[in-house]
Amino acid sequence: MATIDFYFDCSSPWTWLAFTGIHDIADRNGATINWKPILVGGIFNAVNQSVYEQRANPVPVKARYYQKDLADWADYYGIRIGMPPVFPVNAVKCMRGALVALDEGCLVPYARAVFEAYWGDLKDVSQDEVLTAICEEVGLDSTDFLVRITQDAIKARLRANTDEVIERGGFGSPTIFVGTSMFFGNDRLPLVERALTNERAG
Repeated sequence: MATIDFYFDCSSPWTWLAFTGIHDIADRNGATINWKPILVGGIFNAVNQSVYEQRANPVPVKARYYQKDLADWADYYGIRIGMPPVFPVNAVKCMRGALVALDEGCLVPYARAVFEAYWGDLKDVSQDEVLTAICEEVGLDSTDFLVRITQDAIKARLRANTDEVIERGGFGSPTIFVGTSMFFGNDRLPLVERALTNERAG
């Protein structure tokens, strides 16, 4: 069975799109998804600091198209992507929480709830009360959750995933691997599917 390594940070709207689309691709190709929560800010700091300059000094015509592009993709997938008042958000807690959810077998509903809270409801997912509501929505014990995201083991795993994707050549979120082939961004999902098809064909 083929495996998709999906490195992701919920603070990226393009990752919300790719997260939405990757499930059908995996199902059609009999592939499993290896979910890899990361901190995209850690990637930017290490290998892609130009992102900060682009945010500070956007090209106006490109920025207008960026908003249209996001809106078109959101409509295509049937999800909501707005403009959160807190952007970029500090995603440390929610992405550590993704590892807790992974351990508890509810990564997919948890990540979907975080994406929806931030990009759909425009809530600040760095806040404990927002994360508590997400926990209640997906069946996690919020008290246990808030303790576990402060533990060294969870912190180390998130750093390790982030370091791992950097070592594999990643520079943002989502970064997707089929075998050793890397694909970046929502618009590469057709190429991900082709790689899975080719892998099945042997």
